[in-house]
Amino acid sequence: MKINVPLQAGFLPDRYTKHADAADKIGTYPVVSFPIEFQNVPSEAASLAFTLLDPDSIPVCGFEYIHWVVANLDPQLTELPANASQSGVVAMTYGNNSLAGGLLNVTDQQLNRHYLGPTPPDQPHNYRLTVYALDQKLALPDGFWLNQLESKLTGHVLATATAILPVKN
Repeated sequence: MKINVPLQAGFLPDRYTKHADAADKIGTYPVVSFPIEFQNVPSEAASLAFTLLDPDSIPVCGFEYIHWVVANLDPQLTELPANASQSGVVAMTYGNNSLAGGLLNVTDQQLNRHYLGPTPPDQPHNYRLTVYALDQKLALPDGFWLNQLESKLTGHVLATATAILPVKN
């Protein structure tokens, strides 16, 4: 399986990051999700799931920041279009990002259960997008946590693909 996210000059385009125009943000948070192309998904896949995490955030805030978690995408999907997280044009089960956690406790579900664009505070960060092809749909409600997804993945992953998405500071 392969995935592709279009980059500009080696970085995630500004529209999907802290450099987005105000029209692509809710308050100060960038919310327009980037497109993802899916290739060679196993024919026996029953669903797709993915995570967008920032391992470079660990020295900054003490944990790997969760920017986007999704389950139960149609495995026949060849492209998730830009802004799919907010627009609802593609059916998916939305997981919580780090805004929903007890440290920040943002209660607006348009922010805490959808794509939260990268906002590296200190230097360029490399964000890790991992897509999982699964042999079943996952019994997860909207608002599930990353650890719940990871638990449900056990024994059901047919293939994975990872892309590193650099973002300018």
